Amino acid sequence: MAIVSISTFSTPSTEPTEPVLQPLRGCSPYIRALFSAVLLTVAMPGKIGWWPFLFVALLPLLSTLGRLSVRQSILTGIVCGMFFYTGLLYWISPVLQRYGGMHPVVTITALFALVVYMTTYLCLFCCLGNSILILRCRSKGTSAALLLLAAPTLWVGLDFLRGTLFTGIPWMDIGYALYRQPLLIQAADLGGHHVITFAVVLINALLLWLISRIQTADAAASGYHFAPPVVVFLLLAFLGGYSTVRYQQIVSKVATADTAFISAVQGNIQQNIKWVPSYKEKTIDQYLLLSRQVVTEETEKPDLFVWPETALPFYPAREPLMNKVLDFVWEKDILLLTGSPFFTVKPTQRKKVAYYNSALLLDRTGSMSARYNKQHLVPFGEYVPLRHYLWFLKPLVEVVGNFTAGDSSQPLDGETIQVGVLICFESLFPNIARKEVAEGANLLANLTNDAWYGRSVAPDHSWAMTVFRSVENRRSLVRAANTGISGFVSPTGEILQETELFKAKAISARIPLMTLQSVFVRGGHHFDSICLFLALILLHLAVCRHQKNKKIRRCRGF
Repeated sequence: MAIVSISTFSTPSTEPTEPVLQPLRGCSPYIRALFSAVLLTVAMPGKIGWWPFLFVALLPLLSTLGRLSVRQSILTGIVCGMFFYTGLLYWISPVLQRYGGMHPVVTITALFALVVYMTTYLCLFCCLGNSILILRCRSKGTSAALLLLAAPTLWVGLDFLRGTLFTGIPWMDIGYALYRQPLLIQAADLGGHHVITFAVVLINALLLWLISRIQTADAAASGYHFAPPVVVFLLLAFLGGYSTVRYQQIVSKVATADTAFISAVQGNIQQNIKWVPSYKEKTIDQYLLLSRQVVTEETEKPDLFVWPETALPFYPAREPLMNKVLDFVWEKDILLLTGSPFFTVKPTQRKKVAYYNSALLLDRTGSMSARYNKQHLVPFGEYVPLRHYLWFLKPLVEVVGNFTAGDSSQPLDGETIQVGVLICFESLFPNIARKEVAEGANLLANLTNDAWYGRSVAPDHSWAMTVFRSVENRRSLVRAANTGISGFVSPTGEILQETELFKAKAISARIPLMTLQSVFVRGGHHFDSICLFLALILLHLAVCRHQKNKKIRRCRGF
């Protein structure tokens, strides 16, 4: 079935005419949108994870642009977005029901609302992309060439908006699906994971140009412009060549870098008992047992132990069990980085007690030498926005509490190790890790508790996004997750070790401590906002071109 219909207008001129894009009728655009959603869902990490589908997944959706009415554009975005984002986020409903104590009707409504919100960006992509092509040109050749520029810049620009507005929900931008292909993602150190997303969309657009060109019957009258696809091909060749060369460069630097022997402990404490008072001591004993096994079984003593987010299920200042942990640190002469709730008392301030989701660094003397407070809190997970007005979320409010956000990106000083900490949800936000590396972090540590997600696709998604923080910043990363996935990532993005879900285990690895600063750290992180700016310029130029054409037609009496 042809992707693009061709039609020509009769004209007295002897010049060859350009094929004209014909509007799509009936259910065709919605079937194409659904096909794209299915391919994207299959390509995402998790149950299937067929990542090569990424490079063709957008073909059906892109083939509709420039051929839709406003109503069709909106409906096309809705069909694609509702299916795709439901497949990504279905796990939210059982999480809110099981751990938030909310009624199934409320949890399904919450899931539906989030999916609708995420779908809004796909609707905008379809509407704006369609408008740029319609207003700027109607010929098939010009439209296909313009799509090469419009599609990736618009897609990445909208990803930037989605990851920024309302605290940001940057869950699984499509470039993340390549997290197990280190040779394909090295360019992330230029402009972040958005560069990889840009390349994926660009490849889809280039394939559409090629298919559309082949389907043109009369090559002499096709009106196709070869300069844009040639430029795109050269750009993709540069990214591919850069990734290959840069991978070898980083491998060489890793071989000569200072190293540290790190252990990550996965306690596998079930979420439904994690905060039960009678189970606190068993939780601490579990982490101490696994850590002692490492000291006993490994041929060398770890330079640093890393325990997960809130591995200590209590406030350290109030809990006698904390002495067990401090004694272990002092006895074994080690450094321990562990997650823990924390509070500070400030009698002179309006908010006298501030509660934090923290990471504590315990030194060899058994003292807390440094603390990091989570900066980016999870809405409806660690605080409830407008909690006084959202009366129907009362059960969730009682469970969540009200944490305070931290404000420091300073790495924690662990002797030769300068640790940049990412607690749970923070691994989704590239700028948090970037700021910590800019401040001097030579190791990234992600402390998380993914027990909420069960055996859904969410742990794989969370792990995939975390891997990219290593490549962007050229830092080794250690991840300690309560129930998994825990692991180690090289500065090249290679996964050195990873654990299974829901299995108590301690893993250790000697990993490099890099100090170089990538282009991403120095300024490349603005790539996504530049894409948004360029997309707006394209839209403005398209509107100006359309208005100019209308004025010309009016002057000619049409």
